[in-house]
Amino acid sequence: MGDRAHRGAHVRGRASSLEWTICLIRLGAAPFAALQIALTGGMSSGDRTVAWTLVATLALGAVGLLAFVGDGASRAFSLLAMGFDFGILGGFVLLFAYESGSPTRQLLLIAVVLGAIRFGMGGGILTALACIPVSALFESRRSDLFHEGYHTDYVTFQAGSGLIMALLVGWLVSRIEGERRSVARRAVDAEVVRDELGRRADLLDAANRCARALSSSLDLDEAFGAFIRELRGLIPFERMAIVLAEDGAARVIATAGTRADEVMPPGALLSLEDNLLADVLARGQTVVRGDMLTELAYVEEQELLDLGVRSRVAAPLLAGARTIGLISVGRREPNSFTADEIELTSLLGRLAASTVQNIRAYEGERRTVEELRRLSALRADFISLVSHELRSPMAAVIGAARTLQHRWSELQPGQRDAFLALIGDETTRLAALIGDVLDTSRIDAGTFSYRFGEVDVSALVEDVVATNLVAQADIPIVSDLAAAPAIRGDTDRLRQVIRNLIDNAIKYSPADEAVSVRLETVNGSVQLSVTDRGPGIAQQDHSLIFEKFGRVAAGNTQPGTGLGLFIARSIAEAHGGTLAVSSALGRGATFVLTLPTH
Repeated sequence: MGDRAHRGAHVRGRASSLEWTICLIRLGAAPFAALQIALTGGMSSGDRTVAWTLVATLALGAVGLLAFVGDGASRAFSLLAMGFDFGILGGFVLLFAYESGSPTRQLLLIAVVLGAIRFGMGGGILTALACIPVSALFESRRSDLFHEGYHTDYVTFQAGSGLIMALLVGWLVSRIEGERRSVARRAVDAEVVRDELGRRADLLDAANRCARALSSSLDLDEAFGAFIRELRGLIPFERMAIVLAEDGAARVIATAGTRADEVMPPGALLSLEDNLLADVLARGQTVVRGDMLTELAYVEEQELLDLGVRSRVAAPLLAGARTIGLISVGRREPNSFTADEIELTSLLGRLAASTVQNIRAYEGERRTVEELRRLSALRADFISLVSHELRSPMAAVIGAARTLQHRWSELQPGQRDAFLALIGDETTRLAALIGDVLDTSRIDAGTFSYRFGEVDVSALVEDVVATNLVAQADIPIVSDLAAAPAIRGDTDRLRQVIRNLIDNAIKYSPADEAVSVRLETVNGSVQLSVTDRGPGIAQQDHSLIFEKFGRVAAGNTQPGTGLGLFIARSIAEAHGGTLAVSSALGRGATFVLTLPTH
């Protein structure tokens, strides 16, 4: 099949060549010349013999030249064919000189045309000059045969006509040749453009496949896993990595290849000092390291050489005009990356950057939604708790008041005092609950007021401890109050904080288990520690208990709104201090209030 196609292409190329066409014309001219000789009369036997000899020579030469024409591109063949054609035409011109007014001398113009067609304007002129001796010989023979004078003007006219013909045909041939070359150049340019378009199409197709892999998941690890699998088929590598610049360091987010989980694995933090990423961040351009063995330019390259990687391409991850990291591809062979692979790596850097930005945005939105859901759930729990906390004391107050109203005369004085005490306690509880809600609203609105002055913290803590000992006797309170310097603060707000901490400790402490209160000065700050021996708080709930409505979902949860510790921390921070907790499940809890002395 291939040989047949080759032969077909050869025949088509030969058929379109100039010499092949002239061979066909020459072959057709042989019977025409024979016909003309047969129709011509008045020819002597000697001339007729010469005539048939010329016809036979033309026929044999036409067949022979046709057999050896090949693709007609050989200059030697063209010279041989030109000599044969000039000889045949010249022979016929001289043969027919015996006819008065014979037009055969015009055959010389055919020779001029052939010379110009074959060899351009120069070939036409040389052929025209070669025709002058033939024309002169023709005129000499004609004058001898007809006993007329020699007409030099016939010779000069023939020569001038030939030169003019040579110039015209030669110019046309030159023009056609110029156009042919222009078309050939355009064809070459078109092939180059076609190849470039094909290369670009392949490049875009490869990038499209990688883009689909990157968008296959909103999980960063899954997206880059699919991307790496696609990349391996497009740009074979020994080692690849995707690194982001975060908080002044380089963080590896994806690797593949030799010892990917051991050397600079995902999650590893690298210094930006003398790191290739720092160079890429500064330049925002792709960096090609042809052979790292000849020169170590960056600190991480020694580890790559130990893995057998000698050349690598690092393209920036561009999010718009900002570089956020790089994608690096390495191979064992030096200088092994082609221009197309370098360009594709640069393009993939932009795609990878977009994916990182999109997934980060998605993660941020997801966290925001989860936080909003959590806050919404906390608010719902708060409404439920507040409703319950309000309903219980109000029911108790209403019930006690109704009893006093309807049975006052029937009740003993002690019973009346008990009901009145119940009304007082529940009213106080309601006031505290409403006070917490109002305080929280003021803190959110920024209208929570303070009256700062000099505060004796030791006396304040001692007073709160004494009050709690009087108010309840089930839980003992052990205090260790060292003398502390006075601080600047709001006495009532600090009392609210200290009371809240001690009340919480008493609420969660088992019966007869003491609550420890310790006051000391540490590093220029007054530090109050309140420790209970209750159920403790899980590590993951340490931040939750200081949030609005934050309550631990444990089996030993006591009634409350979850606002006390939020208010306490807000007051501590307003004084320039902190409120922290140290606890674990089953080990009790220690709350530490730290207040600056200055």
